[in-house]
Amino acid sequence: MPESLNIIDLITQASLLVQIVMVLLLLASLLSWVIIFRMSARLGTARNFDQQFEAWFWSGEDLAKLYQGIQGSPERQGLEQIFYVGFSEYLRMHKKRQPKDDIIDGVERKLRVGLGRQQLLLESGLTTLASIGSVAPYVGLFGTVWGIMNAFLGLSQNEQATLAAVAPGIAEALIATAMGLFAAIPAVLAYNHFTAKSSRLYDSRALFCDEMTGMLQRETSNESPQPSTQVSQANQANQSTQVAGL
Repeated sequence: MPESLNIIDLITQASLLVQIVMVLLLLASLLSWVIIFRMSARLGTARNFDQQFEAWFWSGEDLAKLYQGIQGSPERQGLEQIFYVGFSEYLRMHKKRQPKDDIIDGVERKLRVGLGRQQLLLESGLTTLASIGSVAPYVGLFGTVWGIMNAFLGLSQNEQATLAAVAPGIAEALIATAMGLFAAIPAVLAYNHFTAKSSRLYDSRALFCDEMTGMLQRETSNESPQPSTQVSQANQANQSTQVAGL
């Protein structure tokens, strides 16, 4: 490459606005890579934690003992936190002797809230990736248009219009477009990849919530009726006997 078209020289000799655009695109690219590495680690950790907790959950251990085992953990996350929120609501409503249907409805609401909050934490950063992926090419295009415009304005002031006169200006302008694509392409690919992974985790957690609700529903159904219910049933049986005797 000729020395007159050296990339470093083109960047340093570009107009102030084009340089600002390049710096912004470089910062956007660095930010997107930071988010990519963080989300990759976060999703991998969340998947491993969920698998470990599911293995513990389906090991046959009593749910109350499982709840006590994670109650003192200050770093609950994922399925562990979702289970904790749901079972806490179950114990609270069961202690108040609420009807079975109300208990299950309350547990389902808490599970949905816990699932939504964990998903928000899991997907933190996706919006930034989407913004970088959609905006960066246009920012780079703006820098390109501005640079080409300056190149042709400078050409109009010269008596002889040659390609060598406008080549540096056009080249420095095209660098802005290249930097915009350099920032946007990884961000878009990462956004699609992480969206798919987080959706699979969400579906897995939602299925766990349904299974947990079913287990609690069966547990409440197998419990013996309350004393007041037994008295009511006994009174109904006595009344039926008296009516039959008449």
